[in-house]
Amino acid sequence: MRAWLIRFVLLASFLALWEITSGWLFRPFFISSPSAVIITFWKWVESGRLFYHAGITVIEAFTGFALGGLAGMAAGIVLGQSRTLADILDPFIMIFYSLPKIALAPLFVLWFGVGIDMKIILTASVVFFLVFLNTYTGVRNVSRELIAILRLMGASDRHVLTKVILPSAVSWVFAGLRLSVPYALIGAIVGELIAANQGLGYLLADASGQFNTAGVFAALLAIVLLALVLNFFVKILEKLVMPWHQDQELREFSI
Repeated sequence: MRAWLIRFVLLASFLALWEITSGWLFRPFFISSPSAVIITFWKWVESGRLFYHAGITVIEAFTGFALGGLAGMAAGIVLGQSRTLADILDPFIMIFYSLPKIALAPLFVLWFGVGIDMKIILTASVVFFLVFLNTYTGVRNVSRELIAILRLMGASDRHVLTKVILPSAVSWVFAGLRLSVPYALIGAIVGELIAANQGLGYLLADASGQFNTAGVFAALLAIVLLALVLNFFVKILEKLVMPWHQDQELREFSI
């Protein structure tokens, strides 16, 4: 409770300072004010404009997140189990990983057009490598001795995968998924900023084009709230898949 109280005080102090300095030390054109931002945000809510554009961004971010996450997990499990294949593909993976995915956006526009498909593919490409690298690391860190013991006991590849590798690597997988949430939004928003007439990225670009500073901050507020919601759902999924992890945290807290 004390931590939440301190957070509230810090946030309230920042907003109060922002409101006071707007129009006094700084021109509202550059920083707007919290009251103006809230008014603009509420107008978008009342008109339904915010929900419409947020819904488009949610579809793009969630679909790209799901596709990139599943592909990253599958690739991480396959390459994590095959050292030879991983060594062969390692330089190619590093080349594509080192390439800023946002730089691919103009190329994706040429390949896939300006529709929703382009944003989904761009988002999936951003998420893929984060999930893949975490999954690959988790699979490679599984105890080799434990796998060897199961092999001696006659366990099949399916048993080794489902009873040892996946349970051991699942914490790494969810670490990658949590890291990927903001990047999924980045992929969707950047795609909308480049070429779109709908979505929160378009809302942000439209407000900026009209020199509406309050609208820019209101769009940023909507993006932050959306990121918090997506993070919340990932945490819920993590608790459902790894209930023992939550029990361990409770025991550590009680100690």
